[in-house]
Amino acid sequence: MNKLKVEDLLTLERYARERQAFRAKVLEHKRDRQIGVGAHVTWLFEDRLTMQYQVQEMLRAERIFEPEGIAEELESYNPMIPDGSNWKVTLLIEYPNESERREKLTQLKGIEDRCWVQVTGEERVFAIADEDLERENDEKTSAVHFLRFELAPAMVSALRGGAELAVGIDHPRYSQVVQPVAAATRTSLLADLS
Repeated sequence: MNKLKVEDLLTLERYARERQAFRAKVLEHKRDRQIGVGAHVTWLFEDRLTMQYQVQEMLRAERIFEPEGIAEELESYNPMIPDGSNWKVTLLIEYPNESERREKLTQLKGIEDRCWVQVTGEERVFAIADEDLERENDEKTSAVHFLRFELAPAMVSALRGGAELAVGIDHPRYSQVVQPVAAATRTSLLADLS
C-alpha cells in the first residue's frame, strides 16, 4: 500500500470546505472495516483512507500547517497503513460506565496479544501488538491498542479463492469468535492484500 505524502493532503482551508463530504465518505468506508468482537471490543481495520482522515482531522484540530508539523503527523500515522501482506487494526475496549471500564481494564491485561485471525484451512495468526509503544502497565491495559496481523501467501491465496475468515480473542476473561466475517468486510479487507 502507498503511504501518505504531503501531496495527498488537503490544505486546512480546502479541508474545511470539503470536510463534511469527506467525513461521510470515510464513515461509509469504515462500516465494512469494523468488527464487533463481542459486546465490548471493536476492531477497526485501518487503511490509507482511514489514516488520511485521521491526519486531516489532527491537522485541523491542532491548526497544523507548517511542513515540519505535517511531516510529524504523517510519520505518526503512516505505520498504520497495511503493507500488502498484513492487516493493521485499532482495537477499542469499550465499557460506557467508567468504574466498570477501570475494573475490566485491570482484568483484561494481555488481551492485545490474544487477538487472532484465521483463514479457513490455515492456522490462526495472532496479533503483533503495540509496536510503537507499550500500552499496558503492572495494573491495567489500555482501552486502545494497535495490532498487526501478518498473513502468509497461502492465506492470501485462500482468501482470494473464497475461503472464509474468522476473527477472535481467546483471553481467559474475554473469549469471543466472529465466524465467518461478513462478506462485505472480507471483500474490503482483501483490498489491503497485494
